[in-house]
Amino acid sequence: MNPVKLAILDRDGTINADSDEYVKSPEEWQPLPGALEGIARLNHAGWHVVIATNQSGLGRGLFDMSALNAMHAKMNLALAQVGGRIDAVFFCPHAPDEACACRKPLPGLFEQIGERYGVELSKVPAIGDSLRDLLAASAVGCETHLVRTGKCEGLSDAQVADIARQVPGTVVHADLATAAEFIVQRERHERAVARGTAEVPDSNPGALGA
Repeated sequence: MNPVKLAILDRDGTINADSDEYVKSPEEWQPLPGALEGIARLNHAGWHVVIATNQSGLGRGLFDMSALNAMHAKMNLALAQVGGRIDAVFFCPHAPDEACACRKPLPGLFEQIGERYGVELSKVPAIGDSLRDLLAASAVGCETHLVRTGKCEGLSDAQVADIARQVPGTVVHADLATAAEFIVQRERHERAVARGTAEVPDSNPGALGA
């Protein structure tokens, strides 16, 4: 059993609004509706939350480490105001042509997280908005969750289902807040089952059919 309850989140498109022009400054970093509250919901249920994010804007020279740190300072302040926190941010700074091992869909960031926390990542929930998030998480055995924000925003049900099918077992949610509630309620139900006090649950509460 893992010593900590850990959840791994993508950043752009999952926690904050994404941009084809990259998120390059604190002013451009804007949380998605309900996302920060979703993180706080996980925290209050005892989950440690970390981020695994590609930040190729660094490698492309679009912003520097001081700008990235300022974005995360804004994020952490906003989280604190709703009672939430991020334990750590693991990021890939490389441009696509640098052939690194940490740029998703490769699993390097997830491997770093497992090493840092000393946990087996099998069945650790990982939430993201793209196929590359799912592939990176699945490569280390994480339980994959896809949100219909960011890169999935505006896609049809069939398109989202096609993405989810490429990583078997993926659960689809409307957004991060819904995914967080699903994880919390499922754990609560599992504990009730273990105690023998569970009621018959709703089918897959909080999740959308893939």
